[in-house]
Amino acid sequence: MKHTLLGLGLLFSSLICAQNYTIRGKVKDAKNGETLMGATVFLKGTSSGAVTNNYGFYSLTASQGNYTLIVSYMGYQDITKEVNLSENLELNFELQELSQTLGEVVITAEEPEQISIKKPQMSVSKLNASTIKQMPAVLGEVDVIKSIQMLPGVTNNGEGAPGFNVRGGAVDQNLVLLDEAIIYNTSHFFGFFSVFNNDAVKDVKLYKGDIPANFGGRVSSVLDVHQKDGNSKEFELNGGIGLISSRLTAEAPLFKDKGSFLIAGRSSYAHLLMKSIEEVKDDKISFYDLNLKTNYNINKNNKIYLSGYFGRDVFNINNFLKNNYGNVSGNLRWNHIFNDKLFSNLSLIYSKYDYQIIIDFVKLDWDADITNYNLKYDFKYYLNNNLKLDFGFSSILYNLNPGEVKPTSDSSPINFLKLDEKRALESGIYVSAEHKITDKFTAQYGLRLSRFNRLGGVNITNYQDNKPVVYNSAFGIYETGTAIGETAFKKNESIKTFNNLEPRLGLSYQLNESSSLKASYTRSAQYLHLLSNTTSVTPLDVWTPSGAFIEPQLSNQYAIGYYRNFKNKKYSLELEAYYKNVDNRIDYIDGSDLIGNNNIETEILNGESRAYGLEFLLRKNKGKLTGWLAYTLSKSEQRTLGGNAGGPGINNGDWYNTSYDRTHDVSLTGIYKLNNKWSFSANAVFQTGRPVTYPDSQYEYEGLSIANFSDRNASRLPAYHRLDLSATYKPKKNLNRKLQGEWVFGIYNVYNRRNAASISFLQNQDTGLNEATRLSVFGAIPSITYNFKF
Repeated sequence: MKHTLLGLGLLFSSLICAQNYTIRGKVKDAKNGETLMGATVFLKGTSSGAVTNNYGFYSLTASQGNYTLIVSYMGYQDITKEVNLSENLELNFELQELSQTLGEVVITAEEPEQISIKKPQMSVSKLNASTIKQMPAVLGEVDVIKSIQMLPGVTNNGEGAPGFNVRGGAVDQNLVLLDEAIIYNTSHFFGFFSVFNNDAVKDVKLYKGDIPANFGGRVSSVLDVHQKDGNSKEFELNGGIGLISSRLTAEAPLFKDKGSFLIAGRSSYAHLLMKSIEEVKDDKISFYDLNLKTNYNINKNNKIYLSGYFGRDVFNINNFLKNNYGNVSGNLRWNHIFNDKLFSNLSLIYSKYDYQIIIDFVKLDWDADITNYNLKYDFKYYLNNNLKLDFGFSSILYNLNPGEVKPTSDSSPINFLKLDEKRALESGIYVSAEHKITDKFTAQYGLRLSRFNRLGGVNITNYQDNKPVVYNSAFGIYETGTAIGETAFKKNESIKTFNNLEPRLGLSYQLNESSSLKASYTRSAQYLHLLSNTTSVTPLDVWTPSGAFIEPQLSNQYAIGYYRNFKNKKYSLELEAYYKNVDNRIDYIDGSDLIGNNNIETEILNGESRAYGLEFLLRKNKGKLTGWLAYTLSKSEQRTLGGNAGGPGINNGDWYNTSYDRTHDVSLTGIYKLNNKWSFSANAVFQTGRPVTYPDSQYEYEGLSIANFSDRNASRLPAYHRLDLSATYKPKKNLNRKLQGEWVFGIYNVYNRRNAASISFLQNQDTGLNEATRLSVFGAIPSITYNFKF
C-alpha cells in the first residue's frame, strides 16, 4: 500500500511538473501602433515559438518553468523578457525600430531567416512599403506591381501592359486581394501605374506556388496586399508631389486611443498640363485613388475593422475615344479571440469593377461591370507548439454584367444590345495544418473543397449535337454551331454545378542550421475566365463564369527548392524548380469576335497549358549595399485540340508558346546607403522577347498585297532590357521642426532603349507593300518627387 501511494504521489508530481501553460498576445510597432505580421516570439533554448498572424496575434505553449522570452522582427530591436510560466499569460509587446538599419530593409522574410529555413512554406515572396519605396519607378511613382516583377518567376507583357504573369500563367489566373477584397483590374493609365498607393500599403505577400488552403479561385498565384491600420499613437500626415501625380495620407488615433484611422488620396494632374498644349488641349488622361481604413478595440478579445478603396481612370482622346473604369471595394471585419489558443476573423466584403467606353467614329457606348459579395470566416487554432490548425469557409456571390452596347446617334451602325447578366455562387471550406513532425522535418498539409453553382435567370442556347463550335473541313476553319432553340432557367435555378477537391502539401527538411530542402504540391480550381484575345488586360476585357459550355480551369503545381543562408545571414540563396499544368484553359478560334457577343461559347475551344522552370534568387541582406539578383529559366506552352468540335484544333493541335512565355528573365536590384543624407538604388532588367505571330509570306489579290501569317506565336519580339537609377536626398533633420522631407531623383530607362511593345504589319498606301511598324512606349524618362511627413 505504501509503495502504491508513493507511486501515485510520484505520478501526480510528474503531472504537475508537466503542466503546460500558454502565452498569447499581440506585437506592435512602438512608434505608430501598427500590428506586426510575421514577428517571431520564442522561448530561448527551447523549440517553443510562434509567428504573429496577419493581425499581430501569437500563441505559444510550454511546460511550467522559468524562461527567457525573445520577441524579434527584422528592422526592429529585439525584446528580451524573463517569464515565470506558472499560469496562462497575456503579454503584448511594442518593438522599437532600428534607425541605423532603415536603409537595409530589403525583400526578405519578415521573420528571422532561421524561421524561414524551418517553415514548410515555399514559393512565397514578401515586401513591405519601405522596400518598395526605395526602388526606382516610372515617373517617380513607386509601385507594388512593378516591384514584384523584379522577383524570379514574375513578368509582364511589356511597358504599358497592366497586370503581371506568374510562372507562365495568364493575368486572369492571379488572385489579387486588397484587405481581402478582390481587385479585378490592377492598373492605372493602362498599366503605367498600379492601383496600390504605397503610402497606404502595410505589406505585400505573393504566393507563386504552395498556396495556402484558405485561398481559392485562381490557378496561378495570390497577391495578398494589406493596408495600414492607421497610427494609433499620434496624428501623422505625409505625402508627395511628383511630375504626374501627388498624394496625401493622414493617420490618427480615434475613440480615446481605442482605435485609429487612415485616409490616403492620390490623384494625377497630367490633364491640366495637357490643356496648355494646343494639339492635345481637348484630351483628358487622369486617375485617382482613395484608401480608407479604421478600427476599434471593443475589448481585449474583440476588434472591428472597416476598410475601403475607390479608384477610377478617365480617358478622353480628342473626343474620338472616351473611357472610364475603376474599382470599388469594402470590408467589415471582426477579430475575436475565443481563448488562449483560438483566434478568428469574420469578414463581409464587397467588390466591384466597372467600365464604360464610348467610341465616337462608330457611335458606340458600352457599359459593363462585375460585382461580388463575399462572406468569410477564418479560424486559427494553436493546438500546441508542434501543431497549428487553420480552418474556415467562404462564399462569394457573383453578378457579371457584360453590359449594354448602345448606339449614340441614329447614324450609328451599332444596334442596341443588352447582353445577358450572369450570376454564380462560389463556396469553399478548408482545413490545413502546420505540423512539426521532428526537429528537422515539418509539414504543412491541407484540403479545400470548392463548389461553384452557375445560377439561372437567363436563356441558354442549345446547339445541334451539343456543338457551339464546328469545324468546316471544306474551308479549313472553325464556325459557329447550329442553334436549335433555348432553355430558360429561373433566377435561382442551377444551370450547372461543379465540385472540386483541392489538396495542398508543403514539406521542409532542415539539413542544418543554415540550409533546408522543401517540396510542395498545390491543386487549384478557377471558375471565372477572362475573355481576351489580346496580350494583356484592357478595360474592354469581359469576365465569364464556368457553365454549360465552359469548364473550370484545374491546375496541378509541383515545386522543389533548396534554401541557404551564408556568412551569418548576410547572404541568402533560394533555388526552386517547378512544373505546372492547367486543364480547360480557354483558347480562341482564328478571327474570334468577343466584343458584344452574347454567345461566347461559339468563339472558343477548351485547351490545356503547361509551364516549367528554374528560379534563382541571391540576396544580400546586410550592410550599406543590399539587394538581390533574380534569374528565371522557364517555358510556358499551350495546346488546343479540336475536341468535340472536330478538326485539327489550334496550331494543328501542337504545343505553342503562350503570349507570356519568357525563356530568360534576369533582374538585378541594388540599394546603397552612402550616409544619412544620400541613398541610391538601381534596377537592371533583361527578358527574352514576348512571343508574337508574324506573317511569313504574302500574295496579291485584285491588286492588294495580303499577308499570310505563320503558326500562332511562332516568332518573338526583340529582347527587352533597361536600366533604372534613383537617388534619395534627405536634408539634415531639424529636431525643432515637425515637417521632414526628402527629394527623390530618378531616371527610368537610362540608356533610352526603345523596347518594342508590339510590331504590326500594315500595307503602305504609296507602295502597296506590307511593312512592319514597331511601337515603343517609353524611352528615357527623368523624374523628381518631393516626399514630406509631419
